Amino acid sequence: MIIVGIIAEYNPFHNGHLWHINQVRKNLRADYIIAGISGNFVQRGEPAIFDKWSRAEMAIKCGVDLVVELPFVFAVRSAQYFAGGGVRLLASLGINHLSFGAECADLKLLSSVVKQTDHPDVLKKVKVNLKAGHQYAAALTTAIADQAGISMDVLNKPNNILAIEYIKAIKKYAPTIMPVPIQRYLANHHGETINSAIASATALRQSLLKQAATISDNSVKTALPPTSTECIEQLLRSGSGPVQLDSFSTIILSLLRNKSLTQIAEIPEVGEGLHNRIKNSAIRAKNATELLIWLKSKRYPQTRLQRILIHTLVGTTKSQIECFDHSGPLYGRILGFNTKGRQFIKEIGKQCSIPLVTKTSHFLNSKERSLDSLEPHKTMLAIDTLATDVYTLGLPNEKWRSGGWDFLRSPVFIPN
Repeated sequence: MIIVGIIAEYNPFHNGHLWHINQVRKNLRADYIIAGISGNFVQRGEPAIFDKWSRAEMAIKCGVDLVVELPFVFAVRSAQYFAGGGVRLLASLGINHLSFGAECADLKLLSSVVKQTDHPDVLKKVKVNLKAGHQYAAALTTAIADQAGISMDVLNKPNNILAIEYIKAIKKYAPTIMPVPIQRYLANHHGETINSAIASATALRQSLLKQAATISDNSVKTALPPTSTECIEQLLRSGSGPVQLDSFSTIILSLLRNKSLTQIAEIPEVGEGLHNRIKNSAIRAKNATELLIWLKSKRYPQTRLQRILIHTLVGTTKSQIECFDHSGPLYGRILGFNTKGRQFIKEIGKQCSIPLVTKTSHFLNSKERSLDSLEPHKTMLAIDTLATDVYTLGLPNEKWRSGGWDFLRSPVFIPN
């Protein structure tokens, strides 16, 4: 049986994602495709443009059989931990192949890069580069390029970076899984223009943030599967999206202004000395965008700073993150499935090494969530539910801003 995992965000689900899924079906003849996706906040440190259930629905309508949520404590992390969390989650559900898009689909080359990451000379050069003020990703890629003579054009591409981290995580946590890179088709990962039916999620988000009750930009419609267009227009009409970081500016600034320097230092990804800059800048800034402009530097890229702001919103701490990095994902929270996905849950779900969560209240109730001390799996799930409660405050229509969605909503089911 071929069970293919995909780690994704589907933010939103577009034609490039559909092309990837079709390639998986065609090339691997997958019996099941399982996607582990970020919840309501994503790896770049931003709120997802639409909620996790809606994005799961878009994916299922385009061929994914089962969608599970990558817990917040792994979803809003640097590439290394995002990839590690995703691989460990899907490995626990029994996948035997992991497919991912990359600018370079040469598995041999990508695997050779992974081997270089542990080379003693590379590790020494990384330390030197970090002391020079480079961020970790740049420090590592520069060291590998110098040591192995591999082109920076390969190492600097965002999906290649993730591909390398996926292969590293497979090697460390699940060596029996077969990595399957698939060449990205046409679009630049962070391209900001829509020039064809395959566009980057970045370009689509920027355009969707400008839309009203319908998608008036035909180029956006061209880059989305019809089912995604239909779902997104319904969300726009109801005021259930889009959501953006500046929707939370007042909350973020209020939290940071009220925190002590010690408390700010405990926010994940806050490095030495940054807590002072954050405190001072939060007092001066008028919104999140302005705060990020003042904080951004060679050592602290915008994505890392944005993740710090999201962790501030949700209230996660370094000690929590360290605990969960050790344990890995402790459950598979199901967001949606089709008929085949339901069959997978019934037939194979019992063999999974972590429990599958279809109803949150069976694992955590709203009263327990407020307790100071919980079992680790309940703490992880509580963080996911709190992230949703924060996310809803950014929705355009206040009708949808009440909390408790995780306790009220069932997984999406799309028969096929």
